[in-house]
Amino acid sequence: MNSEEYVWLERAMEGDKEAFGNIIEAYQGPVFNLAYRMLNNANEAEEAAQEAFIRAYTRLDSYNPEHKFSTWLLSITSNYCIDIIRKRRAILLSIDEPLAPHPALMSEKSAGPESQLMQNEEQILVQSLLEKLEPDYRQAVVLRYWYDLSYEEIADMMSTTVSAIKSRLFRARRQLAELGVAAGMETTSVPEMAT
Repeated sequence: MNSEEYVWLERAMEGDKEAFGNIIEAYQGPVFNLAYRMLNNANEAEEAAQEAFIRAYTRLDSYNPEHKFSTWLLSITSNYCIDIIRKRRAILLSIDEPLAPHPALMSEKSAGPESQLMQNEEQILVQSLLEKLEPDYRQAVVLRYWYDLSYEEIADMMSTTVSAIKSRLFRARRQLAELGVAAGMETTSVPEMAT
């Protein structure tokens, strides 16, 4: 959090809604992306992001400045997404229904059409593999490999121990590699998780 964002946070904690609006603008991308990775649905991700910001605003008094604000905000987002996933009760995605690529992929480096198509297909497959993980495994994988959070930060967010997170990530990597091989994907294509 830069100094300007820190000022916004202080003002928001005093009830300044405009300052919190600035925080929303600064963090809407990471919050939406996390929700999308977890829910795999743009509309649900948008609603989850809005709800996460509402929850953050109403709970600002519980924020501990000794921790990173982004970690706290992403924790609220991921916990809300886990609640949605649990309510769905249908975690596995039907093979007949292809996934749309992550919206951020559409604006990524403008490679040639063939390269872009291959990249999009790979992302669709990776997202479909993520959908097959248990919610706690998926949450740990997304936070570690897409948000590059430390084991300690993830353990804190998920209210567990570092060893439990390492264990979940090990099992998730193994499961993703097995699912990837079964789907005909090279194990090196499972993003940094197959090793």
